[in-house]
Amino acid sequence: MTTTTVAPSKSRITPAHAIKDMVIVTKRNLRRFLRMPQLLLIATVQPVMFLLLFTFVFGGAIAIPGVEYIDFLLPGILVQTVVFGSTNTAIGLTEDLTAGVIDRFRSLPMARGAVLAGRTLADLVRSAAVNTLMIFVGYIIGFRPSGIPQLLFGLFLALMFGYSISWVFAAVGLVTRTPEAAQSASFLLAFPFVFASSVFVPVQSMPGWLQVFAENQPVSVLATTVRGLTIGVEALPSGKTIEGMIALSIIWIIGIFVVASPLSVSLYRRIFS
Repeated sequence: MTTTTVAPSKSRITPAHAIKDMVIVTKRNLRRFLRMPQLLLIATVQPVMFLLLFTFVFGGAIAIPGVEYIDFLLPGILVQTVVFGSTNTAIGLTEDLTAGVIDRFRSLPMARGAVLAGRTLADLVRSAAVNTLMIFVGYIIGFRPSGIPQLLFGLFLALMFGYSISWVFAAVGLVTRTPEAAQSASFLLAFPFVFASSVFVPVQSMPGWLQVFAENQPVSVLATTVRGLTIGVEALPSGKTIEGMIALSIIWIIGIFVVASPLSVSLYRRIFS
């Protein structure tokens, strides 16, 4: 007599099954990077180009009192890299949508949130690999952190920020539905926050009307925090403390995640219910 094992239905999926599904989807997305190394190459070349371009082309024209420009720049580049890298969440989701992969997932007895969680976790791992390379390249061209523990904590905050932002771009992908539209919408959303920030230059050098936005938006907050951790509190703007900046960064990270993740899951369920 043959015994048949029946997978649990969606209504009986337990937290353990949901975690297992999430791990499987994460591995699937990471294997895609390995099988298509050009994706990782493209994700790596862009931030390296930004780092080298601003250091050797614009760095001589940007004076930061008491701080070498490479030391000022690299922490901001780490934050920029996770923001731009998070746009791959939207693009990857829409590619799976158009290829019918999501429809195959729907036919399986798996947790629906695992598709989104697996996508964002895979992008988190990719961002960690790219930012590790960025630190190595930065060290070659002169970046010197104040301490390894501070650098690692700054990298951790940047990665957690990128993870929370990935859920924003997951929602963008579920709204746009096509890779071309997702790419355009994602970069249209990311560019103002990256370039109107303290990533490349101090906020104080901007016009007064722009400083209010630039100083208080999340990319600037994270860039300033990571900079204060990696090269010292002397890099912080006047009146700012590292404890206060860390707390504000954590608030942004949690706030974005708490808003964006339920929104993305709701959109996913609405589309595929």
